[in-house]
Amino acid sequence: MNTKNILSQLNILTQCKKYGVPIWQCPQFIFLIMGIVTIGTAFASYLIGVHYVEDPQSVSLVVLGISSVLFVISFIINHSLERLAEANRMKSEFIGIVSHQLRAPLTNLKWTVELMVDAGFKDIKEGQMVSFTNVLRENSKRMEELINDLLIVSRIEKEGISNRKAKVNLVGLVEKLVSESAGFADASNIKLNFECQKGLPEVFLDPSQIKLVIENFIDNAIRYTKEGGVIEITLKEDNNNIYFEVKDQGVGIPEEDKKYIFQKFFRAKNVLKFQTQGSGLGLFIAKSVINKLGGKIGFKSEENKGSMFWFKLPLE
Repeated sequence: MNTKNILSQLNILTQCKKYGVPIWQCPQFIFLIMGIVTIGTAFASYLIGVHYVEDPQSVSLVVLGISSVLFVISFIINHSLERLAEANRMKSEFIGIVSHQLRAPLTNLKWTVELMVDAGFKDIKEGQMVSFTNVLRENSKRMEELINDLLIVSRIEKEGISNRKAKVNLVGLVEKLVSESAGFADASNIKLNFECQKGLPEVFLDPSQIKLVIENFIDNAIRYTKEGGVIEITLKEDNNNIYFEVKDQGVGIPEEDKKYIFQKFFRAKNVLKFQTQGSGLGLFIAKSVINKLGGKIGFKSEENKGSMFWFKLPLE
């Protein structure tokens, strides 16, 4: 953690701003006040003991006991308030993301249908009909993807992730997903390079779940890589683990946003400026899946230089 990040952690106003609550309701501010009260109480008790009680040592022990109890109470209160503040932030982000992501396709659908009705279906030319149907299909797909992500997150939180395992050839699965993503990448003039170690064994897992993770990594890399960039996709064996990574030349992740990257509904500020679409759920789902499979997931990133997301899964 660099000096700038440490100073950001110590800046109470910065920490409180992310929760979107007044400073007197902010967990860090309340913890600071509780700390001052605890220290003040301890110091006052010590002075009283030294000047007015015959056995200062006993008083000191009592003071230490009281201070410890106050500290534990303040920690519990702070932790509870922090969870409430975080829930409040996530609720606000959820409403904002869902309303924005649904409003745009719904508006496009409405305008397209109104144009078709006003023009009269019989009077619409063939080229116009193709254009209208493409708009309807694309916006319906966007809505379907968002709703599917929300349903997956709800299922993860209530029931956990399904454990229907089968032998999976990850090489074939990744090759298929790279091929399916080629059109999206070509449209943005982005090159996909897939490197795979030969002779990789099959793994025993849920193919539908691991597909979600790989799709998310590749899709994010394409979305946030500038035109003309290159995306490196690697699959290999590493210390009795299957190792998969996607490295891009995209916008990267700001240092202050890295700790939130796997949280629900979170999207980095620079990403919002670059790409408006996205629910902020993909990486949360990916981490949940990998953790359930007993693997590890992580990333490295530098703003304006790119990101590398990876996961490891045990072969046994």
